[in-house]
Amino acid sequence: MNLVSIIAKPEITITKNPFLVSSPLLFFSNKTKSKTSIPRVLSSSMSYNKELAAAKKAVSLAARLCQKMQKAILQSDVQSKSDKSPVTVADYGSQALVSYALQRELPSELFSLVAEEDSEDLLKDGGQETLERITKLVNDILATDGSYSDSTLSTEDIVKAIDCGKSEGGSRGRHWVLDPIDGTKGFLRGDQYAIALALLDEGTVVLGVLACPNLPLPSIAGGSQHSLPGEVGCLFFSVVGGGTYMQPLDSSSAVKVQVNATDNPEEASLFESYEAAHSMHDLSSSIVKKLGVKAPPVRIDSQAKYGALSRGDGVIYLRFPHKGYREKIWDHAAGCIVVSEAGGLVTDVAGNPLDFSRGRYLDLDTGIIVTNQKLMPLLLKAVRESIEEKASSL
Repeated sequence: MNLVSIIAKPEITITKNPFLVSSPLLFFSNKTKSKTSIPRVLSSSMSYNKELAAAKKAVSLAARLCQKMQKAILQSDVQSKSDKSPVTVADYGSQALVSYALQRELPSELFSLVAEEDSEDLLKDGGQETLERITKLVNDILATDGSYSDSTLSTEDIVKAIDCGKSEGGSRGRHWVLDPIDGTKGFLRGDQYAIALALLDEGTVVLGVLACPNLPLPSIAGGSQHSLPGEVGCLFFSVVGGGTYMQPLDSSSAVKVQVNATDNPEEASLFESYEAAHSMHDLSSSIVKKLGVKAPPVRIDSQAKYGALSRGDGVIYLRFPHKGYREKIWDHAAGCIVVSEAGGLVTDVAGNPLDFSRGRYLDLDTGIIVTNQKLMPLLLKAVRESIEEKASSL
């Protein structure tokens, strides 16, 4: 693999009110990143209880915001980024809420956030109205929740909260990793999306929380992504060494989940990205044919696939982006630990664990494969053969 090292590691020091700073640039100080690319092995005795509680709180608030926004979404909410993927008011609002809530819940810690969005488009001409809508939306959610009744955020506060996400991450220290809405196109269609938050500690993912507001509580093993009203909305969470749990978004009653442990590929079902631009479906088809998988693929937006896989709804997830696409760490960090702690494996095509320690990108040369431990050897063999056949046919 041609892995790319990113040098700077911005950090943020928290005060009691995290937004009593005149400029977002004053949040950051650069340090040289360690040359090593191997994540440090963490002691299994380390506790992340307060970080998990803060993460669940922050993601739950963001999920409420996204649910509210999805109900009232208008085409005018959609903006365009340089990569042409849609960004909504909910994207920015979700990131601002998570950033703010984490800082309020963990006020004594250095705060570093690697996240998808920044305020550049909001600060351009014509962006003020959108920024005011985001500010109102965030304040409405905070007021309804009541946890931070002492705070009413200004547009400047929102900009600073969003721009906390400019950290580059890396192999030293702690970094939160956030995708405020993973699966934005699914969100706009009314289908699957996720709010995905993970914590890196010395380059290793140690905690993950996935909110999937549209994922049915019952299994989607049969391929249906829709359920009756009141039966949707899942929160998955994991801490290293502690397993994976799922609870309804509107409840604190959690159950431990496990991946499907079948060793028969004919009984396995496949998840893949809904958008053809996100994965080479023809390569996936070749792989499942070699394995003898009989069920048609289930195509789902976002890291909701990781959540569904962790509770056994499916057995295999394949993601093979087209040439030139760079995988971002926020697209996989939370989902990776959720599946891993449920007994699954997440690797590159060579069978190596994903390395989240090198900055904002994974820089994989081919793709990502996910399944249980029993099927992984067979899956790796089928993947290698299919990739070789595809290359020889070009």
